Amino acid sequence: MTCSPGWPAPAKLNLMLRILGRRPDGYHQLQTVFQFLQYGDTLDFRVRTDGCIRRVHAFADIPEEKDLTLRAAKLLQAHTNCTQGVDITLHKQLPTGAGLGGGSSDAATVLIALNQLWQCSLSLTELAQLGVQLGADVPVFVRGQAAWAEGIGEQLQPLVLPEPCYLVLIPDCQVSTARIFADPQLTRDATAITIRAFMAGSRDNHCLPVVCRLFPPVAEALHWLQQFAPAQLTGTGACVFAGFATPEAAHQVLAQRPAGCGGFIASGRNDSPLHTRLQQAHF
Repeated sequence: MTCSPGWPAPAKLNLMLRILGRRPDGYHQLQTVFQFLQYGDTLDFRVRTDGCIRRVHAFADIPEEKDLTLRAAKLLQAHTNCTQGVDITLHKQLPTGAGLGGGSSDAATVLIALNQLWQCSLSLTELAQLGVQLGADVPVFVRGQAAWAEGIGEQLQPLVLPEPCYLVLIPDCQVSTARIFADPQLTRDATAITIRAFMAGSRDNHCLPVVCRLFPPVAEALHWLQQFAPAQLTGTGACVFAGFATPEAAHQVLAQRPAGCGGFIASGRNDSPLHTRLQQAHF
């Protein structure tokens, strides 16, 4: 069996999120900006010759039928008629319901890694098209570039952004994306903006009022962090973040964080750590 450890599944931040409308299929039309972090989950793969796909890891709150790592592997196997299988070990760092894209990133790493290990020879475009069947955020992780996103988040335009040191706070709660998008008070008719407007400072997250109302720990963490730097909510999740010029400045703030609130510091990345790993696999 071929072993291939240490494939990163990086976190992402949404630097802006606008909700423009709701489609007939229930998905929401949006505009957002994705940037990766030098922080996330890690996956190990052991290729099997018997076609069996199984997870070595197990999480009590994620049944096998909902495990995106297994779903991604089975989707790729079926799409390519691959006769090989795999044992997958997920080393989880990113909390559930945090807005950091953990499940979507894990799925993208499975698609990228197994396309390489199984020698399926699919292009990034083909892998991204598969990925959107697993989740709207999966394509950006597959393509591996910071991006302006439209549609349901799958229409991507690469961006070159500053790469500050981010402090990310993790309030003690899990936020359900479905609950946020189902809330009747969610803004669903925002006016679209341009990339130029975003670059000039338009950084609204239209999910913020709903998340803060339903999950007070998020509101408290955001209010606390705003004492030190402009703070934002990422995606529809629990985590709030702010950029700092130096790791030292970020560490000084993190050391003062409120009791019961987790957190970490990580560099922003326009190029995904997953693609750095993929390039290494070619040598």
